[in-house]
Amino acid sequence: MSATFVPVPEDSDFTYENLPYGVFSRPGQNNTQIGVAIGEEVLDLSTVAHLYDVSYQNALRAANLNALMSLGYDAWAAVRARTVQLLARNSELDRDESLKKRTFVSLASVKMHLPATIGDYTDFYSSIHHATNVGVMFRGRENALMPNWKHLPVGYHGRASSVVVSGTPIRRPLGQTLPVEGADPVFGPCRLLDFELEMAFFIGGPETQLGERVDVNESKKRIFGFVLMNDWSARDIQKWEYVPLGPFTAKNLGTTISPWVVTVAALEPFVVDNFPQDPKPFPYLQHKENFNFDIKLEVDIKPKGALRGSTVCRSNYRHLYWTALQQVAHHTVTGCNLRPGDLMASGTISGDTSDSFGSLLELCWKGTKTVPLSGGETRKFLQDGDEVVIRGYCEGEGKRIGFGSCSGVVLPATP
Repeated sequence: MSATFVPVPEDSDFTYENLPYGVFSRPGQNNTQIGVAIGEEVLDLSTVAHLYDVSYQNALRAANLNALMSLGYDAWAAVRARTVQLLARNSELDRDESLKKRTFVSLASVKMHLPATIGDYTDFYSSIHHATNVGVMFRGRENALMPNWKHLPVGYHGRASSVVVSGTPIRRPLGQTLPVEGADPVFGPCRLLDFELEMAFFIGGPETQLGERVDVNESKKRIFGFVLMNDWSARDIQKWEYVPLGPFTAKNLGTTISPWVVTVAALEPFVVDNFPQDPKPFPYLQHKENFNFDIKLEVDIKPKGALRGSTVCRSNYRHLYWTALQQVAHHTVTGCNLRPGDLMASGTISGDTSDSFGSLLELCWKGTKTVPLSGGETRKFLQDGDEVVIRGYCEGEGKRIGFGSCSGVVLPATP
């Protein structure tokens, strides 16, 4: 017999062990509420907030997750523990049929929104296999990794305003490119549009002050939860504009995240060893515990009109060289302040085999080969009408923790 009274299909991402947070609106309504996904239902926390400790109730009635994120690590644990109790068989919620009717809404019927107001967004470059692949393509095998790469988590500040929730279409951007080396640049639609398989985490806890650093061994208390991410990239625009300051308009066309935030507590049963680091990082980047996870990741491309998509990549979060704890510590080592709702991304997650590369740039190896899709179609880069779907999950010992999906369709460039 299940420990929860809510039916959970065997293959569900949203199990009793998961209980991810999201922001949704009910059918025909514009106002948003915080929900917890379980099985094929959403638990509307605003309707049961009175059953939680009074110090958490306002945050549970809020329109997004920022207030809950700001309460901090101990509050997150207490709210999660209470949610587990309420969803258990014979709980006060289970016994109150009237309250249950008001509290649960079908997952299929709701509209999902961004989980939080994102004040700042930083994207790291933390997969050694991805960084090596890109380096080999553009600098040769002898100089694949830049001299700083194994000493610090490389990253850049992205554009928070263009982070969108799964299901939002992405329009092909216009920009400057250099199709022929040595010739003049041209202006027009991006020709080499790409996906990037990433994961990201939301920052929580009280806002830190400018000049305040977060110790690497305390960074865990700053990580509210994880989402899937597709950092759409215009490779031809990127190639022309990135020197000398790095990503700009090639990356601000749109960044898609999955709507359900999976907590660290849910992921802890799937902790694995950190990626071996050589040379040993500076002391401020050394942490005592493992903070790496066995999260299986897949990317499908579904051409316009196709009945189903084709899996083009199978990777895993465990391939990241730099951990999320190190990313937080390095981000704040200068005294950069953090705010609840800030988003930090992993960078493209590639494995060590060709079918685990997390971008078309790598899968087609800079356009030198094609990626097969179902129905006889092939791709080097994305075409208009293509839908990219990213999925992620942990599985083992009878448990499954899923993230749902992170999807977006490519629309033609605006003339």
